[in-house]
Amino acid sequence: MPATALLRPRDGDALRAEIRWVARRADVPVIFGGAVDEDALLLTEFVGTVTTGLRGLTVLRTSGLGGQAMDLRRPASVADYRGASTITHHYDGPVCGEGLRSVVAVPVVVDDRPRAVLYAATRGAGPIGDRTTEVILQSSRRLAAEIAVRDEVDRRVRMLALTAPTPAAAPAVTEELREIHAELRALAAASGDAGVRAQLSGVCDRLTGVLAGESAAEVPRLSRRELDVLAQIALGCTNQEAALRLSLGAETVKSYLRQAMTKLDARTRHEAVALARRHGLLP
Repeated sequence: MPATALLRPRDGDALRAEIRWVARRADVPVIFGGAVDEDALLLTEFVGTVTTGLRGLTVLRTSGLGGQAMDLRRPASVADYRGASTITHHYDGPVCGEGLRSVVAVPVVVDDRPRAVLYAATRGAGPIGDRTTEVILQSSRRLAAEIAVRDEVDRRVRMLALTAPTPAAAPAVTEELREIHAELRALAAASGDAGVRAQLSGVCDRLTGVLAGESAAEVPRLSRRELDVLAQIALGCTNQEAALRLSLGAETVKSYLRQAMTKLDARTRHEAVALARRHGLLP
């Protein structure tokens, strides 16, 4: 099994969380959605449905309201689904069987590719309100950001898997792995998913163990944020550059660095990095 298959959580879990988040905030009875694979959307997540007609339905690109949203990469809506002239009617059976009339479909777009579609719907006439539309748009943006982080994590882990050190290339490879380690820590800090953060931390710990080995001395206990900052400093970043990479304030970075130096009994930032590596805390 590829390393990325072990690392990446199911995107469906993030989608399900967003569907539930929208359902708690949107003033509509039905919320549903699914992930996009190639040109097909599979509906898997539902709140408020009373039939099983939509469950497991595959929506093709350009077909129906969801297909239109996928194709145009922007929200699409109808106030009366059955009578709408702006969409195809391939899915009238399950949609009308659920009694849905007013529907909005919002694509989750990452790198110009639709990756999921979120729907809100009512069983009465009249368009979906602006407040509900804004809630589902906010949710789609959050889900897009989370999927983008996961994609980048997968890309970085693939780079690790493809790295094959040779004696002549060892120093260069070590520096590249240290840079990947620091970027993975920054991605973990940016992720809104606690599961992703935990799995990324595990990958970073494994990478540190491979490059630094085990330390026989008593190891100081540094916090995750202190290690995040030290990993950036190890690449030669200034406090401002580390703050930008980690989405923190420069003063906050300075505080974490000072705390790490104190715990490591280091007089300079460079000594702190050297001691962290000696203790096996950094690769």
